[in-house]
Amino acid sequence: MSQSSSGFTKQMARNIFYGGALFFAFLFVGIVLHTETRIPERSNAPAITPQVIAGKQIWETRNCIGCHTLLGEGAYFAPELGNVIQRRGPEFVKAWMKGQPTGAPGRRQMPQFDLTEQQLDDLVAFLTWSGQINTEKWPPNIEG
Repeated sequence: MSQSSSGFTKQMARNIFYGGALFFAFLFVGIVLHTETRIPERSNAPAITPQVIAGKQIWETRNCIGCHTLLGEGAYFAPELGNVIQRRGPEFVKAWMKGQPTGAPGRRQMPQFDLTEQQLDDLVAFLTWSGQINTEKWPPNIEG
């Protein structure tokens, strides 16, 4: 075998390449497994109730994600709602959905979906639940 000017042989370079590739493959698998084991404790799945499920159905059938983001996913026309209950409270959300004055000047108005009180409560339950998912504060969402 020929030796290059740096003292490495082709065999040594090949071994470093394969060793490094193997190391990073194991590192990747380890990170994925670690993440997978943390999902149950972070997902807030035990708090899913029939009311949360009904609220999610309202979220989907009214295409809220067409304007809003939730946990960073969706459109950027209207505010992120991942922690709207913590920021504004359930009564504000219900009043906003009804089109009532909320003391938030300069904001776009919601389309009127004419939701019942039960539907509003369900939607608030869904937004409360989603706000309790441990996303490690991502996406950053502050009132601004």
